[in-house]
Amino acid sequence: MQGNSTSTVLGRRLGGELIKLRTAAGLTQTHAAKALTGSTTKVAKMERGWVPIRDPDIRALCDLYGASDPATVGTLLELARIDRERRKAKGWWNDVPFTSTMREYVSLESAATAIKAWQVSFIPGLLQTEGYARLLRSTALPDEHPDETEKFVSSRMIRQRHFAEEEPPSLWAVIPEAALRIPAVEPEVLGEQLMSLLGWAERPNVTVQVLPFGAGFALGLSGSFNVLSFAEPGAMDVVYVESSHSHVWIEGGDGAAEHVRIFEETAQRALPESASRGFIEALIKEL
Repeated sequence: MQGNSTSTVLGRRLGGELIKLRTAAGLTQTHAAKALTGSTTKVAKMERGWVPIRDPDIRALCDLYGASDPATVGTLLELARIDRERRKAKGWWNDVPFTSTMREYVSLESAATAIKAWQVSFIPGLLQTEGYARLLRSTALPDEHPDETEKFVSSRMIRQRHFAEEEPPSLWAVIPEAALRIPAVEPEVLGEQLMSLLGWAERPNVTVQVLPFGAGFALGLSGSFNVLSFAEPGAMDVVYVESSHSHVWIEGGDGAAEHVRIFEETAQRALPESASRGFIEALIKEL
């Protein structure tokens, strides 16, 4: 936040693309300001993602920078459109006590057309049952007031409703075997969670794969992350990397592409969908 302005993930991605074009053209912010009949301060805010950008301004800057490729201009216009919509959106997440980072993530998640989820230690949040989410939360924050825990669980369940809409996004989750065998989870809670996973796996827009111990080392084991896509594959990917003490946004470019590669290589080592369902069914019988 800066005054009434907010630097958003998509805004920064859009600004970064404009900076690349301006730099390649050998121009300065002063040149851009003249083309927009504005100030260099305005250009700086646009490039840093602090303000929404209008389509006429994007077209004017593309003309100035010599960016005439329709695909390039179209991608920038689409980024700007989604960013403007996210800034204006008054979704349910505004009424939930999320951190500012999580609120931005959930708003992006609601706009995504495809989500790739990889969690090293747990079932991905979008696939968790109430009991599983409640147990994880109370274990991680034992001193949290029960009402706050229930708010967290409720918000997680509301996020899942997005996948019951008429045109839901696709969700591709790869889950390591270790996450399916957490010994600290009560058998009835784990059993309910595994049964729920089978139900999710039957949905046409959801892909669930299991990475068994026998798959050996996979690149994804180095850390958890989610990839959010907003258009055709690779065009507008944003990666969210979260640990217990920090978070990182990777806004397109080589960084996002590398995480997509890691995810897909990890998925190649995982069991196919049908075999993954069979694996989960076998685990349920063991409980």
